[in-house]
Amino acid sequence: MSPKKPFFWLLVAVIAVFLLPVVTRDVGLRESLLLAAIYIILATNLNLMIGFTGYVNFGNIVFFGLGGYIGLYLVTAAGFPVALAATVAGLGVGAIALVFGLGILRLRGAYFALATIGIAEAVNAFVSNFGPWGGATGLYLSFEAYRPLGGPREALWTVYLLLVAVMGLSLFLGYAVKTSRFGLGLFAIREDEAAAAVLGVNTPLYKAAAYSLSGVLPAVAGALFFFKQGVIQPDQAFDLTLSTEAIVMLMLGGQGTVTGAALGAFLYEQFRGILLTSPVFSSFQLVIAGALLLVTVLFLPGGLMGWLYHRWPRLRRVLE
Repeated sequence: MSPKKPFFWLLVAVIAVFLLPVVTRDVGLRESLLLAAIYIILATNLNLMIGFTGYVNFGNIVFFGLGGYIGLYLVTAAGFPVALAATVAGLGVGAIALVFGLGILRLRGAYFALATIGIAEAVNAFVSNFGPWGGATGLYLSFEAYRPLGGPREALWTVYLLLVAVMGLSLFLGYAVKTSRFGLGLFAIREDEAAAAVLGVNTPLYKAAAYSLSGVLPAVAGALFFFKQGVIQPDQAFDLTLSTEAIVMLMLGGQGTVTGAALGAFLYEQFRGILLTSPVFSSFQLVIAGALLLVTVLFLPGGLMGWLYHRWPRLRRVLE
């Protein structure tokens, strides 16, 4: 069996699990797995920057929020079908991210991390005052927007299936980049950017391309998620808390690994759900998330996948 086949079987198994709510028509399971799918999308695409390139992006939520706004605006103002609106939103945000990336990726380390927070806050302020997108009150969908999908109830299932497809694409994209020459260039930048440049890697272009790619599918997910919600507002769309949580997910599972990013996101979503429904710990969710990140960095620097690789080295041939 070639090294590639186990990953694709794993991908099929993951998608099959996420299709269980469709078979059982279990709404509660659907909503839980929908959040898990969004977290997996965010974590696996953030991995392109943190895990592959070594640049910490604290403002990756800006892609998710911008995708939501562009997608909902196209649906409400231009009458686009949701799938087309989400696709256009993803491509548009990817182009915007490329422009931003060519500028801010001249910075390194803490300066780049602070710049990403600044971009998120600047975009939040801009959207909050942008009239066509509703300003501080945001955008709202009428029930008419769901009619082409068979009404609100059926629309929820359609959006869920689309999000599962985007999750699958995110996992495949992470694997494809990691096993490509482009991915090798990104890992070279992560290890020693100056040496990578000497060896012929076009570091500015590689970094900007990774930054752009990391924004496309989160933007698609944002468009689909806020279409499901029926409303989008700046504070929801650009919540930096979710950016921080995405980093926790990635570190928990194992940065630089595709399986680890997905595993960390899924486990964190389940853990988060337990905390939020607990009368004792619901108010301390973010405190516990911070503690979890600290424990992971101190005792499991390679995340869960790093621990598994250490215990069973052959897993490296099966799980990317």
